[in-house]
Amino acid sequence: MRLRSSNPVLKRALKQSGTGGYGQPGYGQPYPQQGYPQQGYGQPGYGQPYPQAGYPQQGYAQPGHPQPGYPAAPVQGADAQPMTIDDVVVRTGMTLGTVALLGAVNYFLFSFNPGLALLLTVVGALGGLVLGLIIGFKQSTSPGLILTYAGLEGLLVGGFSALLGAQLAASTGDAGASASLVSQAVVGTVAVFAVMLALYKFRIIKVTDGFVKAVTFAVLGAAALMLVNFVLSFFMAGGLGLREPTLLGLGVSLVFVVIAALTLAIEFRGIEEGVQVGIPAKFAWQFAFGLTVSLVWLYIEILRLLWILKSMFAE
Repeated sequence: MRLRSSNPVLKRALKQSGTGGYGQPGYGQPYPQQGYPQQGYGQPGYGQPYPQAGYPQQGYAQPGHPQPGYPAAPVQGADAQPMTIDDVVVRTGMTLGTVALLGAVNYFLFSFNPGLALLLTVVGALGGLVLGLIIGFKQSTSPGLILTYAGLEGLLVGGFSALLGAQLAASTGDAGASASLVSQAVVGTVAVFAVMLALYKFRIIKVTDGFVKAVTFAVLGAAALMLVNFVLSFFMAGGLGLREPTLLGLGVSLVFVVIAALTLAIEFRGIEEGVQVGIPAKFAWQFAFGLTVSLVWLYIEILRLLWILKSMFAE
C-alpha cells in the first residue's frame, strides 16, 4: 500500500529507505517473492538441493564460510529501529528542557545585567532563525544541531519574556507583573497544546492535505506581514502597529495564536504517520524540532497577547 504524505520528514525517510512509500523492508513488510526459486531449497527435478558444497549463499552464514558484510544476525543501531511515540516524547522533552533552562538563565540575567541579557536575546533570535532554516531545509536529524537550536530559542524566549515583563511592570506599577505574565503564558501554552492534542486524537480536527496547505500559506503570510512591519518600524514608531497594545494588535495576536496552534495538529499527523510506517528512530529528532518550533512560537504569541490585554486594561 502506497503512503502519500505532504510531510517532508516522511518523504525523506521513505526515500532513504528506498521504498518510495511502499511496504518498508525491515519494518514488518516481507520482500515480495516474484516467482523466483529461493536459493537453499530443493528445486523440482534436481536431486541435490541448493546450495552446493563450496558455494555459500549470499546473505546466509555458512559453516566454515564467513560472509564479509553479511552477518548471520545483523544488529541494528538504536537509530535504525522503527520510531515510536516514546522516541518523539523523549527527544521533545530534551529540546524543551534545553529551551526552559536557557530561557530561565537569560530571564534572571535580565535583572542583573539587562545589556548582556538583551545581547543574548538578539543572538538567540538571529542564531535561532538561521539554524532553524538550515535544519528545516536540510531535514537534519543531528541531535547537536537541534539541541543548539533549542538553546538559542531559550535565550530568545527568556530575554523576550523579561523585556515584556519589565514593560508591563513599569506601566502597571506592579513589581510582580513580570512573573505573573510569564507563568500565565506557560500555563496557556500547555493548555492549548493539550486541547489541540485532544482535538486531533478524537478527529474533531481532520488534518487533510488541504488543511496542511492552508496552514502553511497562513504561516508564510504571517511571516511576510511581520517582516513588513519590522522594516517599517525603522521609519515610523511601531511600524504598522501590529504588535502594539491596541485593538489591531490584539486581533493580530489572536490570529497568530490560532495559526501557531494549528501547526501543532500538522506535527501530530506527521508523528502518527511516521510511527505507522515505521520510519527510523533518528527522525524523532526532526519531529521534536517541529514541535519545539511550534510551541516556542505559540508561547511567544500567547505571551504577547497577555501583555497586550494587561497593558490595555492598565491604561
